Amino acid sequence: MAENDKIKNEEMYVGEIKGGLKPSMRLIVMGIVKQQPKSMVVSLVCPPQDDTESDVGLQLTVSFQDRAVLRNARLAGQWGVSENALSYFPFAAGEPFKMEIVCEHQQFRILVDGQPLCGFAHRLTQLASLTTLHVCGDLQLTKVA
Repeated sequence: MAENDKIKNEEMYVGEIKGGLKPSMRLIVMGIVKQQPKSMVVSLVCPPQDDTESDVGLQLTVSFQDRAVLRNARLAGQWGVSENALSYFPFAAGEPFKMEIVCEHQQFRILVDGQPLCGFAHRLTQLASLTTLHVCGDLQLTKVA
């Protein structure tokens, strides 16, 4: 991490998913939530096509104020209907977390600290086109795998 990155208020990570996503793949994002967090976003993104906005197969937006985790996808420049049902809110200010995104045949399954949090049915059918992981927000990343 460059010195400039420590000055920024928000963490920003962009990483390649080699060969794109496939069922049975697991992505891991580990970090520590900042002391006064507003939000953090984890997205699985396709490369941009010409001048159009990239398709997003999954965008997880964690809102600390609302204690919510919104899930959505953007296809052909259009966002779909957001999903937000949760059985619990697993994130706390100043605390570490381990988020796992498991790609299954029909859906993404999201676990936090080993506990199932939610699922999100695939809206983008070409999973292999999801080649980039974006993470940003009020967190300090400790590991991405």
